[in-house]
Amino acid sequence: MDATSTSGPPPEPRQVHLDSRQVRTLAHPLRMRLLGSLRVDGPATATALAEKLGTNTGATSYHLRQLAEVGLVTEDPDRGSGRQRWWQAAHDISNFEPTDFDDDPDARAAVQWIQADQVRVMADLAERWMGVEHHQSREWRDAAGMGDLVLPLDPARLRALNDELWAVLMRYRDQPAPDGDVKPVHMFVAGFPRLEERW
Repeated sequence: MDATSTSGPPPEPRQVHLDSRQVRTLAHPLRMRLLGSLRVDGPATATALAEKLGTNTGATSYHLRQLAEVGLVTEDPDRGSGRQRWWQAAHDISNFEPTDFDDDPDARAAVQWIQADQVRVMADLAERWMGVEHHQSREWRDAAGMGDLVLPLDPARLRALNDELWAVLMRYRDQPAPDGDVKPVHMFVAGFPRLEERW
């Protein structure tokens, strides 16, 4: 049943506040891609994920089991048949506070890797879009893009701004998708203090 055929508000997204074991497990390029694929595209087998992500089934199965051990993915009991195991994301959203891991150097390093990977993914998606945008419709080219702005904020106002932006994203996520030219759009929210420039 799709979201447009249900009545009432959509279900709240399943969230997990990552613990140190989960962030250490997640800090791996294939595991990040596996979890992302299951969240965006839904349940899949290790074979289908391996084909989609350009790896082999053995590696995919191993890393799915590692994610399952810390509760980030689970088997989908409604889809499995015989030896074919289907996997699904256990949560829709992961979150953490970087200071959660101040006393755990390994988890702190894992968080830094995860955040750096998000920056790499954002840069890769932007470059791929720019490489093909001239083939896209005028509406998509005018709607897509990025910008930046420097604001005078203290930590409390930056936190409030990020919370408000996240609430807007959740509101759009919860609205039924309209008919027409709909594509999945990857949104990033980031705000960092401006450091002294070095040239």
